Amino acid sequence: MKPEKPNKPIQMDNAKQGIRWKRLFAKKWAFPAIYLAAAALILTVVWLYQNAQESRVTKPGTDVQISHNTVPVDQKAEQMTAPVAKTADADAQMGYYDDTSSAKVKEKALVKYANTYWPHSGIDYARKDGKSFDVIAALSGKVIRVEHNPLVGQQVEIQHKNGLITVYQSLTDIRVKVGQEVKQGDVIAQAGRNNFEKEAGVHLHFEVRKGNQSVQPELYLK
Repeated sequence: MKPEKPNKPIQMDNAKQGIRWKRLFAKKWAFPAIYLAAAALILTVVWLYQNAQESRVTKPGTDVQISHNTVPVDQKAEQMTAPVAKTADADAQMGYYDDTSSAKVKEKALVKYANTYWPHSGIDYARKDGKSFDVIAALSGKVIRVEHNPLVGQQVEIQHKNGLITVYQSLTDIRVKVGQEVKQGDVIAQAGRNNFEKEAGVHLHFEVRKGNQSVQPELYLK
């Protein structure tokens, strides 16, 4: 019986592979290329993680969260307008709390309630004389909620074809009901007061929600 031959071909293959790797690493561009590839992979993973972990704050008295990352709606669709008529003489007062803004801007977008400062989840509109004014639908859609909330006052929610929901809080004299179809510009209520923003007096609190998150209204407003 002949003795088995040593496993030389395998050893030679391994040796050849080792030589190939040595030649590859001996090239000047090898390490910079590997470093850049690894850095790109790490940056991609970090970017994906940060986008998945959005900055969210739950508004008191609701299960709605504030989101700071959003994508504007299709520009070909009906464009959202301010929820107050031009003749209402009501201007934007407090704005949306955006993490990307400066410290000074963010400070102005905080609501003090129960000895705690809360990020403002929308835009407040009010008149300089403190009087009430017409609140209009910012987009055409279907009314999905009409109720009184002890914290944010009377409120209306309208769902739109683009998947967004517009929210109108601190209302009085509501003129719509659940299930009703409204057109952009229709008067849905009058501006009133609420307990959460008591110091704001008579005003409209307006929000834009995507899913269950309040997003930056200015990205959608005309």
